[in-house]
Amino acid sequence: MLGKVKKWLGIEGVKLELVLPEEVDAAAQEIYGSIRFQSLNPQTVTGIKIVLIEKYTRGRGKERLIDEYELGVTELHQTIDVPVEEAVEIPFRLPFSLVRSNIEEFGQKNLFFGGLAKAAKALRGVRSEFRVEAEAHVVGVALNPFDRKAIAIRL
Repeated sequence: MLGKVKKWLGIEGVKLELVLPEEVDAAAQEIYGSIRFQSLNPQTVTGIKIVLIEKYTRGRGKERLIDEYELGVTELHQTIDVPVEEAVEIPFRLPFSLVRSNIEEFGQKNLFFGGLAKAAKALRGVRSEFRVEAEAHVVGVALNPFDRKAIAIRL
């Protein structure tokens, strides 16, 4: 009985780990990586969803605003058998496109405007953080395994 509950909750089940580069060039507009699966019990993965998210923060103190933007999504629809205590790696490609703010668009016009835009962003406390999230769909499990990793995008 306890074994069925553990399996249903995903305890001792499939563990998902994102393997990503530390930094990606924005001009490439895609991230190459892989997903590593490990399990203490034989399991079957039926699909994987991978998302790139930008956390855009601006303002300070009580005036601080935070938005999150989904910059790219890819879904892998394939059946993957994960054997007991053996790692399985699945490569993926995640295309994305950056969303530029008005300040960043202004800064792209020429070198002089780029400096002004950088100063304006610093004054307003503008910051972007990027992360990749992955979630796998596993047969017979209520809580699907997931992972998230921060990634640097060179602008």
